[in-house]
Amino acid sequence: MTSKSMDPDFLNAFKLPFDNDQSSSEKEIISGEKRKHIQPSSQNDPKLEGLKTFLLDWINATLKEEHIVVKSIEEDIFDGLVLHHLLERLGAMKLNVQEIALSVSSQKHKLKVVVETVSRCLHLEESQLKWSVEEIYKKDLLATLHLLVAMAKHFQPDMDIPPNVSVEVLIVEPTKKGIKTEKVFEFITDNRQNLDERSAQTDVFDELFKLAPDKVKAVKQAIVHFVNKHLGNLGLTVKDVDSQFADGVILLLLIGQLEGYFLNLSDFFLTPCSDTEMLHNANLAVDLLLSGGLLDSPVNPEDIVNRDVKTTLRVLYSLFSKYKSK
Repeated sequence: MTSKSMDPDFLNAFKLPFDNDQSSSEKEIISGEKRKHIQPSSQNDPKLEGLKTFLLDWINATLKEEHIVVKSIEEDIFDGLVLHHLLERLGAMKLNVQEIALSVSSQKHKLKVVVETVSRCLHLEESQLKWSVEEIYKKDLLATLHLLVAMAKHFQPDMDIPPNVSVEVLIVEPTKKGIKTEKVFEFITDNRQNLDERSAQTDVFDELFKLAPDKVKAVKQAIVHFVNKHLGNLGLTVKDVDSQFADGVILLLLIGQLEGYFLNLSDFFLTPCSDTEMLHNANLAVDLLLSGGLLDSPVNPEDIVNRDVKTTLRVLYSLFSKYKSK
Protein backbone atom coordinates (compact mmCIF):
# COMPACT_ATOMS: atom_id res chain seq x y z
CA MET A 1 0.00 0.00 0.00
CA THR A 2 1.40 3.38 -1.00
CA SER A 3 0.24 6.93 -0.46
CA LYS A 4 1.35 10.45 -1.36
CA SER A 5 0.12 14.03 -1.29
CA MET A 6 -0.07 16.30 -4.32
CA ASP A 7 -0.03 20.08 -4.33
CA PRO A 8 -3.17 21.69 -5.84
CA ASP A 9 -0.97 23.73 -8.24
CA PHE A 10 -0.24 20.51 -10.08
CA LEU A 11 -3.91 19.52 -10.34
CA ASN A 12 -4.12 20.34 -14.04
CA ALA A 13 -1.30 17.93 -14.69
CA PHE A 14 -2.95 15.18 -12.67
CA LYS A 15 -4.71 12.69 -14.95
CA LEU A 16 -6.17 9.35 -13.96
CA PRO A 17 -5.28 6.85 -16.70
CA PHE A 18 -8.69 5.21 -16.49
CA ASP A 19 -10.81 8.39 -16.46
CA ASN A 20 -11.70 9.72 -19.89
CA ASP A 21 -13.26 12.93 -18.53
CA GLN A 22 -10.45 14.79 -16.79
CA SER A 23 -12.40 17.99 -16.22
CA SER A 24 -15.21 16.06 -14.51
CA SER A 25 -12.71 14.26 -12.27
CA GLU A 26 -11.07 17.51 -11.30
CA LYS A 27 -14.39 19.13 -10.42
CA GLU A 28 -15.30 16.24 -8.13
CA ILE A 29 -11.90 16.30 -6.44
CA ILE A 30 -11.99 20.07 -5.98
CA SER A 31 -15.50 19.85 -4.49
CA GLY A 32 -14.12 17.60 -1.76
CA GLU A 33 -15.43 14.26 -2.96
CA LYS A 34 -13.45 11.13 -2.12
CA ARG A 35 -13.25 8.82 -5.12
CA LYS A 36 -12.27 5.22 -5.74
CA HIS A 37 -11.23 3.67 -9.04
CA ILE A 38 -10.27 0.16 -10.03
CA GLN A 39 -6.68 0.25 -11.24
CA PRO A 40 -6.10 -0.67 -14.90
CA SER A 41 -3.95 -3.60 -13.76
CA SER A 42 -7.06 -5.22 -12.24
CA GLN A 43 -9.49 -4.51 -15.08
CA ASN A 44 -8.62 -7.68 -16.98
CA ASP A 45 -8.06 -9.93 -13.99
CA PRO A 46 -9.52 -13.39 -14.79
CA LYS A 47 -11.25 -13.59 -11.39
CA LEU A 48 -12.92 -10.22 -11.95
CA GLU A 49 -14.03 -11.25 -15.43
CA GLY A 50 -15.32 -14.53 -14.00
CA LEU A 51 -17.39 -12.67 -11.40
CA LYS A 52 -18.87 -10.36 -14.03
CA THR A 53 -19.81 -13.36 -16.20
CA PHE A 54 -21.31 -15.12 -13.17
CA LEU A 55 -23.44 -12.09 -12.28
CA LEU A 56 -24.58 -11.62 -15.88
CA ASP A 57 -25.67 -15.27 -16.05
CA TRP A 58 -27.47 -14.92 -12.70
CA ILE A 59 -29.32 -11.75 -13.74
CA ASN A 60 -30.34 -13.16 -17.12
CA ALA A 61 -31.53 -16.43 -15.60
CA THR A 62 -33.54 -14.52 -12.96
CA LEU A 63 -35.16 -12.21 -15.51
CA LYS A 64 -35.55 -14.74 -18.32
CA GLU A 65 -39.34 -14.83 -18.05
CA GLU A 66 -39.44 -11.04 -18.38
CA HIS A 67 -37.43 -11.22 -21.61
CA ILE A 68 -34.71 -8.93 -20.24
CA VAL A 69 -31.19 -9.63 -21.47
CA VAL A 70 -28.20 -7.94 -19.84
CA LYS A 71 -24.94 -7.95 -21.76
CA SER A 72 -22.76 -5.59 -19.73
CA ILE A 73 -22.46 -4.87 -16.01
CA GLU A 74 -20.97 -1.48 -16.82
CA GLU A 75 -23.56 -0.35 -19.38
CA ASP A 76 -26.88 -2.05 -18.53
CA ILE A 77 -27.33 -1.51 -14.78
CA PHE A 78 -26.92 2.23 -14.24
CA ASP A 79 -30.45 3.51 -15.03
CA GLY A 80 -32.26 1.31 -12.49
CA LEU A 81 -34.39 -0.69 -14.93
CA VAL A 82 -32.62 -4.02 -14.42
CA LEU A 83 -32.22 -3.46 -10.68
CA HIS A 84 -35.93 -2.64 -10.49
CA HIS A 85 -36.98 -5.91 -12.12
CA LEU A 86 -34.34 -7.88 -10.21
CA LEU A 87 -35.54 -6.55 -6.86
CA GLU A 88 -39.21 -7.18 -7.63
CA ARG A 89 -38.43 -10.70 -8.82
CA LEU A 90 -36.17 -11.68 -5.92
CA GLY A 91 -37.91 -9.77 -3.16
CA ALA A 92 -41.49 -10.43 -4.30
CA MET A 93 -42.33 -6.75 -3.93
CA LYS A 94 -43.88 -4.02 -6.04
CA LEU A 95 -42.11 -0.67 -6.33
CA ASN A 96 -43.96 2.53 -7.11
CA VAL A 97 -41.65 3.74 -9.88
CA GLN A 98 -41.89 4.29 -13.62
CA GLU A 99 -41.40 1.19 -15.72
CA ILE A 100 -39.44 3.12 -18.34
CA ALA A 101 -37.49 6.22 -17.29
CA LEU A 102 -35.97 8.19 -20.17
CA SER A 103 -34.79 11.52 -18.74
CA VAL A 104 -31.78 11.84 -16.47
CA SER A 105 -33.91 13.12 -13.58
CA SER A 106 -36.46 10.31 -13.86
CA GLN A 107 -33.72 7.67 -14.15
CA LYS A 108 -31.96 9.03 -11.06
CA HIS A 109 -35.23 9.14 -9.12
CA LYS A 110 -36.02 5.56 -10.06
CA LEU A 111 -32.50 4.41 -9.22
CA LYS A 112 -32.69 6.19 -5.85
CA VAL A 113 -35.93 4.42 -4.94
CA VAL A 114 -34.53 1.03 -5.98
CA VAL A 115 -31.17 1.46 -4.20
CA GLU A 116 -32.82 2.71 -0.99
CA THR A 117 -35.19 -0.27 -1.07
CA VAL A 118 -32.25 -2.65 -1.45
CA SER A 119 -30.49 -1.03 1.52
CA ARG A 120 -33.61 -1.45 3.67
CA CYS A 121 -33.97 -5.10 2.64
CA LEU A 122 -30.35 -5.71 3.59
CA HIS A 123 -30.78 -3.70 6.81
CA LEU A 124 -27.70 -1.65 6.09
CA GLU A 125 -26.96 1.78 7.51
CA GLU A 126 -25.63 4.42 5.13
CA SER A 127 -22.14 4.07 6.63
CA GLN A 128 -22.13 0.37 5.72
CA LEU A 129 -22.94 0.85 2.04
CA LYS A 130 -20.25 0.22 -0.55
CA TRP A 131 -22.24 1.97 -3.26
CA SER A 132 -24.28 5.11 -3.82
CA VAL A 133 -26.90 6.28 -6.31
CA GLU A 134 -24.41 8.63 -7.94
CA GLU A 135 -21.77 5.92 -8.29
CA ILE A 136 -24.20 3.44 -9.82
CA TYR A 137 -25.55 6.08 -12.24
CA LYS A 138 -22.00 7.01 -13.29
CA LYS A 139 -21.46 3.34 -14.20
CA ASP A 140 -18.89 2.84 -11.45
CA LEU A 141 -17.97 -0.83 -11.83
CA LEU A 142 -16.72 -1.34 -8.28
CA ALA A 143 -19.88 0.09 -6.68
CA THR A 144 -22.14 -1.80 -9.09
CA LEU A 145 -20.41 -5.12 -8.37
CA HIS A 146 -20.66 -4.56 -4.60
CA LEU A 147 -24.39 -3.89 -4.95
CA LEU A 148 -25.09 -6.94 -7.13
CA VAL A 149 -23.04 -9.27 -4.91
CA ALA A 150 -24.85 -8.00 -1.81
CA MET A 151 -28.23 -8.61 -3.47
CA ALA A 152 -27.23 -12.11 -4.58
CA LYS A 153 -25.95 -13.04 -1.11
CA HIS A 154 -29.08 -11.73 0.59
CA PHE A 155 -31.80 -13.06 -1.69
CA GLN A 156 -30.10 -16.32 -2.71
CA PRO A 157 -27.67 -17.13 0.12
CA ASP A 158 -27.05 -20.69 -1.09
CA MET A 159 -25.68 -19.48 -4.43
CA ASP A 160 -22.02 -20.31 -4.96
CA ILE A 161 -20.63 -16.87 -5.73
CA PRO A 162 -16.99 -16.94 -6.93
CA PRO A 163 -14.85 -16.32 -3.82
CA ASN A 164 -11.65 -14.32 -3.33
CA VAL A 165 -12.34 -11.70 -6.01
CA SER A 166 -10.32 -8.59 -5.19
CA VAL A 167 -9.12 -5.58 -7.14
CA GLU A 168 -6.43 -2.97 -6.70
CA VAL A 169 -8.14 0.32 -6.00
CA LEU A 170 -6.82 3.87 -6.20
CA ILE A 171 -8.39 6.13 -3.59
CA VAL A 172 -8.23 9.84 -4.41
CA GLU A 173 -9.01 12.18 -1.53
CA PRO A 174 -8.63 15.96 -1.17
CA THR A 175 -6.83 17.21 1.94
CA LYS A 176 -5.75 20.61 3.23
CA LYS A 177 -2.28 19.93 1.84
CA GLY A 178 -3.44 18.82 -1.59
CA ILE A 179 -4.62 15.58 -3.16
CA LYS A 180 -3.87 12.36 -1.32
CA THR A 181 -3.80 9.12 -3.29
CA GLU A 182 -3.64 5.64 -1.85
CA LYS A 183 -3.54 2.19 -3.43
CA VAL A 184 -5.26 -0.67 -1.60
CA PHE A 185 -6.64 -4.09 -2.41
CA GLU A 186 -10.40 -4.41 -1.88
CA PHE A 187 -12.35 -7.66 -1.77
CA ILE A 188 -15.61 -7.74 -3.73
CA THR A 189 -16.54 -11.29 -2.68
CA ASP A 190 -15.72 -13.22 0.48
CA ASN A 191 -12.11 -14.03 1.18
CA ARG A 192 -12.73 -17.75 1.61
CA GLN A 193 -9.19 -18.39 2.79
CA ASN A 194 -9.74 -16.10 5.76
CA LEU A 195 -13.12 -17.67 6.44
CA ASP A 196 -11.61 -21.15 6.34
CA GLU A 197 -8.81 -20.09 8.66
CA ARG A 198 -11.27 -18.56 11.09
CA SER A 199 -13.55 -21.59 10.99
CA ALA A 200 -10.56 -23.81 11.76
CA GLN A 201 -9.76 -21.82 14.87
CA THR A 202 -11.02 -23.08 18.20
CA ASP A 203 -13.35 -20.50 19.73
CA VAL A 204 -14.46 -20.00 23.30
CA PHE A 205 -17.45 -22.32 22.96
CA ASP A 206 -15.37 -25.16 21.56
CA GLU A 207 -13.21 -24.83 24.66
CA LEU A 208 -16.23 -24.46 26.96
CA PHE A 209 -18.01 -27.61 25.74
CA LYS A 210 -14.79 -29.61 25.65
CA LEU A 211 -13.01 -28.54 28.82
CA ALA A 212 -15.71 -27.12 31.10
CA PRO A 213 -19.08 -28.70 30.30
CA ASP A 214 -20.18 -28.07 33.88
CA LYS A 215 -20.11 -24.32 33.19
CA VAL A 216 -22.38 -24.45 30.14
CA LYS A 217 -25.48 -24.22 32.34
CA ALA A 218 -24.21 -21.03 33.99
CA VAL A 219 -23.47 -19.48 30.58
CA LYS A 220 -26.99 -20.34 29.37
CA GLN A 221 -28.50 -18.73 32.45
CA ALA A 222 -26.50 -15.54 31.94
CA ILE A 223 -27.56 -15.31 28.30
CA VAL A 224 -31.22 -16.04 29.11
CA HIS A 225 -31.15 -13.21 31.66
CA PHE A 226 -29.59 -10.90 29.07
CA VAL A 227 -32.14 -11.82 26.38
CA ASN A 228 -35.16 -11.41 28.66
CA LYS A 229 -33.88 -8.05 29.87
CA HIS A 230 -33.96 -6.70 26.32
CA LEU A 231 -37.12 -8.42 25.12
CA GLY A 232 -39.26 -7.66 28.16
CA ASN A 233 -40.84 -4.60 26.58
CA LEU A 234 -42.05 -6.83 23.72
CA GLY A 235 -43.78 -9.16 26.15
CA LEU A 236 -41.47 -12.06 25.29
CA THR A 237 -39.77 -14.46 27.71
CA VAL A 238 -37.11 -17.02 26.91
CA LYS A 239 -36.72 -20.06 29.12
CA ASP A 240 -34.96 -22.57 26.88
CA VAL A 241 -31.94 -21.49 24.82
CA ASP A 242 -31.77 -24.93 23.21
CA SER A 243 -35.10 -24.66 21.39
CA GLN A 244 -36.65 -21.19 21.42
CA PHE A 245 -34.24 -19.67 18.89
CA ALA A 246 -34.58 -22.38 16.25
CA ASP A 247 -37.20 -20.54 14.15
CA GLY A 248 -35.15 -17.31 14.11
CA VAL A 249 -38.02 -15.09 15.27
CA ILE A 250 -36.81 -14.21 18.77
CA LEU A 251 -33.26 -13.85 17.46
CA LEU A 252 -34.37 -11.33 14.82
CA LEU A 253 -36.43 -9.36 17.33
CA LEU A 254 -33.47 -9.31 19.73
CA ILE A 255 -31.12 -8.04 17.03
CA GLY A 256 -33.59 -5.30 16.15
CA GLN A 257 -33.95 -4.24 19.78
CA LEU A 258 -30.21 -4.13 20.40
CA GLU A 259 -29.18 -2.58 17.09
CA GLY A 260 -31.97 -0.01 17.27
CA TYR A 261 -34.02 -0.66 14.15
CA PHE A 262 -37.46 -2.02 13.29
CA LEU A 263 -37.63 -5.15 11.18
CA ASN A 264 -40.39 -4.94 8.59
CA LEU A 265 -42.76 -7.86 9.10
CA SER A 266 -42.63 -8.52 5.36
CA ASP A 267 -38.90 -9.29 5.63
CA PHE A 268 -39.29 -12.40 7.79
CA PHE A 269 -41.83 -14.97 8.96
CA LEU A 270 -43.27 -14.02 12.35
CA THR A 271 -44.94 -17.42 12.68
CA PRO A 272 -42.90 -19.76 10.46
CA CYS A 273 -44.72 -22.92 9.46
CA SER A 274 -41.91 -24.87 7.81
CA ASP A 275 -38.19 -25.50 7.96
CA THR A 276 -37.82 -23.35 4.83
CA GLU A 277 -39.41 -20.35 6.54
CA MET A 278 -37.33 -20.94 9.67
CA LEU A 279 -34.18 -21.11 7.57
CA HIS A 280 -35.14 -17.84 5.86
CA ASN A 281 -35.31 -16.20 9.30
CA ALA A 282 -32.00 -17.72 10.40
CA ASN A 283 -30.29 -16.62 7.18
CA LEU A 284 -31.55 -13.07 7.68
CA ALA A 285 -30.32 -13.03 11.28
CA VAL A 286 -26.85 -14.21 10.30
CA ASP A 287 -26.74 -11.64 7.47
CA LEU A 288 -27.57 -8.89 9.95
CA LEU A 289 -24.91 -10.05 12.39
CA LEU A 290 -22.29 -10.28 9.63
CA SER A 291 -23.13 -6.88 8.16
CA GLY A 292 -22.91 -5.39 11.65
CA GLY A 293 -19.50 -6.94 12.26
CA LEU A 294 -20.77 -8.91 15.25
CA LEU A 295 -19.71 -12.44 14.32
CA ASP A 296 -16.10 -13.44 14.94
CA SER A 297 -16.44 -16.81 13.21
CA PRO A 298 -18.61 -18.26 10.42
CA VAL A 299 -22.05 -19.57 11.38
CA ASN A 300 -24.21 -21.96 9.39
CA PRO A 301 -27.86 -20.80 9.64
CA GLU A 302 -28.99 -24.42 9.27
CA ASP A 303 -27.31 -25.22 12.59
CA ILE A 304 -29.55 -22.67 14.31
CA VAL A 305 -32.66 -24.26 12.80
CA ASN A 306 -31.37 -27.72 13.75
CA ARG A 307 -31.01 -26.55 17.38
CA ASP A 308 -27.26 -26.91 17.56
CA VAL A 309 -26.69 -25.51 21.05
CA LYS A 310 -23.10 -24.47 20.51
CA THR A 311 -24.00 -22.47 17.39
CA THR A 312 -26.98 -20.84 19.11
CA LEU A 313 -24.86 -19.82 22.09
CA ARG A 314 -22.11 -18.54 19.82
CA VAL A 315 -24.59 -16.28 18.01
CA LEU A 316 -26.20 -15.02 21.23
CA TYR A 317 -22.83 -14.43 22.83
CA SER A 318 -21.83 -12.19 19.92
CA LEU A 319 -24.72 -9.91 20.96
CA PHE A 320 -24.11 -10.38 24.68
CA SER A 321 -20.43 -9.38 24.41
CA LYS A 322 -21.33 -6.08 22.72
CA TYR A 323 -24.44 -5.11 24.66
CA LYS A 324 -24.01 -6.71 28.09
CA SER A 325 -23.56 -3.32 29.74
CA LYS A 326 -26.46 -1.67 27.89
